[in-house]
Amino acid sequence: MSDPHFLATPAGRRLAHHRRVGRGPTVIFLPGYMSDMEGSKALALDSWCEGQGRAFLRFDYGGCGVSPGHFEDQGLADWREDAVAMIDSVEGPVILVGSSMGGWIMLLAALARPERIAGLIGIAAAPDFTDWGFSASDKATIARDGRLVEETPYGEQSYVTTRIFWDSGESLKLLGAEIPIDAPVRLLHGQADPDVPFDISLRIAERLRSADVQTILVKDGDHRLSRPQDIVLLTATLSQLLEA
Repeated sequence: MSDPHFLATPAGRRLAHHRRVGRGPTVIFLPGYMSDMEGSKALALDSWCEGQGRAFLRFDYGGCGVSPGHFEDQGLADWREDAVAMIDSVEGPVILVGSSMGGWIMLLAALARPERIAGLIGIAAAPDFTDWGFSASDKATIARDGRLVEETPYGEQSYVTTRIFWDSGESLKLLGAEIPIDAPVRLLHGQADPDVPFDISLRIAERLRSADVQTILVKDGDHRLSRPQDIVLLTATLSQLLEA
């Protein structure tokens, strides 16, 4: 794998990324919380786009992966601006693919650049998870200590949620009103997801203004949806949007 390039953003951040030249729209992958551009879905989409001759971009948010910055200094608004900077760094329409928290950022970025969006694909999209994803005890710990540390089955590092991130997320909630996005949207969600209830995707679909919204539930699918059959579903869904 070649070394990443770095994009200097208007906010003075430097974002590591890999860009693949090809036919548009450009597909941009948005990782989940404490994930990066080297995840299995990002790499699978990169490989698929290479085979299809499609333009593709994957990147690390500030403070994540190999992008400079301290993870615990980041807010959701910072990562939204990182995603917008990546959209602005390419020409023409884009299709955003957001995984988990990346699905929240996907919606926020689409609201910021509606004229650039050719389509959205959410994978266990998790908007507003600062609201529904924490118990009252967890929220009290964040307020009291400034951070919450939790064990996770998805890696060796513990999940850390800071007051900075939590406050930023609370200010950017979407599910309480119409989400004024008119682009085609596809929402993939495993019904066996232990982290993001699949009814969140149903709520997103209900709130979206677009009439072209499909929610695809995978009965035995987990949170990651990264099994071979899940990747086939993802690339088939992407292919449909690209050819529309």
